Amino acid sequence: MPPSQGRALHVVWLALMLLTCASAWLLTDGPFGPPVATVGAFLIAAVKARWVILRFMELRAAPIAVRVFFEGAAFTVTALLLVVYSLTP
Repeated sequence: MPPSQGRALHVVWLALMLLTCASAWLLTDGPFGPPVATVGAFLIAAVKARWVILRFMELRAAPIAVRVFFEGAAFTVTALLLVVYSLTP
């Protein structure tokens, strides 16, 4: 692994840790109400899952069809979760 790629992974890892702290803050002491905090946590989780799969599982180097399938699946699952959450009383 070239040093620049290792550095990029460290930056992504640090971003993942900061997003974890942000989502925990949103769900506990954040200034937003529960609905906004929950939607924010869903979106943060989707971003984190995408980064882990693209960077650490090296899907970035996969054939375009595989990557398009993953990106579509990740978007669809996130959208479905948000729709179900918004329709729940």
